[in-house]
Amino acid sequence: MGLTSKKVLLLTVLVAVALFVLTVWLWPRLSKGNWRAVLGRIGLLFATQVTLFAAIGLFANNTFGFYASWADLFGQEQQPGVVTTYKTGPNGTNLKMLGTERLSIQGASVPATAGRLDKVLIRGAKSDIASPAYVYLPPQYFQKKYAHKKFPAAVVLTGYPGTAEALFKKLHYPQTQFRLLEEGRIQPTVLVMMRPTVAPPRDTECVDIPRGPQTETFFAHDLRHDISGQYRVGRDAKSWGIMGDSTGGYCALKLTMRNPESYSTAVSLSGDYKAPIDATTGDLFGGSAQLKRENDLLWRQKHLPAPKVNLLVTSSRVGEGNYKNTLRFIEGTKSPSTVASIILDSGGHNFNTWSREIPAAMEWMGGHLQA
Repeated sequence: MGLTSKKVLLLTVLVAVALFVLTVWLWPRLSKGNWRAVLGRIGLLFATQVTLFAAIGLFANNTFGFYASWADLFGQEQQPGVVTTYKTGPNGTNLKMLGTERLSIQGASVPATAGRLDKVLIRGAKSDIASPAYVYLPPQYFQKKYAHKKFPAAVVLTGYPGTAEALFKKLHYPQTQFRLLEEGRIQPTVLVMMRPTVAPPRDTECVDIPRGPQTETFFAHDLRHDISGQYRVGRDAKSWGIMGDSTGGYCALKLTMRNPESYSTAVSLSGDYKAPIDATTGDLFGGSAQLKRENDLLWRQKHLPAPKVNLLVTSSRVGEGNYKNTLRFIEGTKSPSTVASIILDSGGHNFNTWSREIPAAMEWMGGHLQA
């Protein structure tokens, strides 16, 4: 049974409850001072605690989508078997269709009514990175009226480690766009949903790591090349935006500020403004102080010319650790860059907070993209 299976969670809860009941029932019998009774008490307490924490951990994982599988949890990369065997597409792309997913949208079986969610594999020719993604095509993509129209595209990223499935199962990006389309508040946009962890288990922070994964190249070049070669989306930067939460938010800002020829618009939900260096990232900059500074967004604002891009940042006065730096980022933004913000009175670093921000953020982004 999979890590996110409800059966696994239910079984763990039942075992925890059973062990609790067993502990209460056996405790009088184990009240003696001999070594067998002591070991019995220790064993029951240990087993009950382990199953209780396992149940809480599984519930948290199912709610927030930290890990998608047991292999993901234990840092074992799962490479799709088709990576080395698929053929180049008709437009020179390295994108392979892996299937479709059903969405919780009324009329989901009819693409012209609800849109379609494709699962694809992107194989970066320049970066030599392969990563799965989910592509949501809005209903208009399949309607005759739009048969020859190109659409804007928005890359949507999770945090680290994150699961791409959480973007449509927990944060409901396609469902939110569908509702905004019905209300006439947004233009139809192709969503490319994935996690920034394209070289698992390492947290690359969307950096071209010296002698390591070329993650920035993957997002700034390969992804755009493959998606625009397979789908009817614009190729210019004005047609492309990128948004994400947490690590994905930092990546969105950084990729747009460093690559204005690739992305014109970015949304950072609770993102930080520089990459951390810890056990999950390793040495991202190969010892280069200059490369480290160039990936520090507050440093870029102060020392480098501002690109012509549109930026939206979010935070909370209470509950978010990035609040002060968000204010610094807003104050430091110089023309021709533009900046906007969503500042909540309170909200933690979690799905509930981001769900409150996503509708307004998507509407804002839609107002800046052109195809």
